[in-house]
Amino acid sequence: MNDEESAKQELPFNNLYLNAGLVNGLNQWWMYLSTILFVMFGYLVFGSIITVPLYTKAIQRGISPEDIQANNNIVFNSELLGIDRNVILLIQFGLFVFAAIGFVTGIKRFHKKTITSVFTGYERFRFKRFWLAFGVWGSLLALAVMVSYLTSPEDFEINFNAGGFLISLVILFIFMPIQTGIEEVVFRGYLLQGFSQIFKNGIIPLFITSLLFGLAHMSNPEVREYGWQIMLTYYVCFALFMGGLTLLDEGLELAFGIHFANNLISSILVTSPHSVIKTYSLFNAKSEDPGSEIILWFCMAIVTFIIFWLIYRWKNFNLIIK
Repeated sequence: MNDEESAKQELPFNNLYLNAGLVNGLNQWWMYLSTILFVMFGYLVFGSIITVPLYTKAIQRGISPEDIQANNNIVFNSELLGIDRNVILLIQFGLFVFAAIGFVTGIKRFHKKTITSVFTGYERFRFKRFWLAFGVWGSLLALAVMVSYLTSPEDFEINFNAGGFLISLVILFIFMPIQTGIEEVVFRGYLLQGFSQIFKNGIIPLFITSLLFGLAHMSNPEVREYGWQIMLTYYVCFALFMGGLTLLDEGLELAFGIHFANNLISSILVTSPHSVIKTYSLFNAKSEDPGSEIILWFCMAIVTFIIFWLIYRWKNFNLIIK
């Protein structure tokens, strides 16, 4: 029996990632509550401050307070406000920067944990896995967009703006790792590890955190346009897939790579009228079919899992359960 197997037997979980959340730092319930409140405080307070000028601009453009109250996403609509979409992009990412500051503060001040311990069950973050996941999912996503464009060019509009595109690219590469990283580490990391200490397994926390991830995205403009049923299904399924990979691979690296590739590549290639993130992308989508996109996503998820399984040859599927 090797040292890794011995360590697993001495701890309550047979999963290195869940054990990392238990043995690193302190884990009182109030610490989790306080850290989540810090994350929300950073996100909401910055949002409240920075959106004041956006509200003012909206009013000046003839948008009524009632309309804004009915749909808060209006204040992030660059076309309606007459503001460059890269400015809006910076503001949106600013929300996640302050949320990340709140999270790191809670982890360090309350839990006394290392950041590595909420990202992976191993001593170091496995960058090779991260970049492999990024490459696999990013390639599949780019291929799907290109096939869609070639088969249905009428659904796309080429509206390339070189200057705006380059600025969007810089903003995305700097801030999108923070945006996707904080979502991954909070839902697939910190909360997954925390709930596992209550339920003494990984499967119940997987479903709880996946539902929470879906609910956290219910204010996105896509939900208003296509309905909460189909969009909640999409977000929860995506979260279950990435959470399952996290437990099976005993770290966030694969899920983080997929999430980063999904948001980055889609933001570079296509912006749709109802995208939560609007950039100076290569294409503007004239219409979307969320049902077909979910089916496509399932196909991509299956292909991605097969590729990962062929590379890593996972055999202990009990890692997802306990």
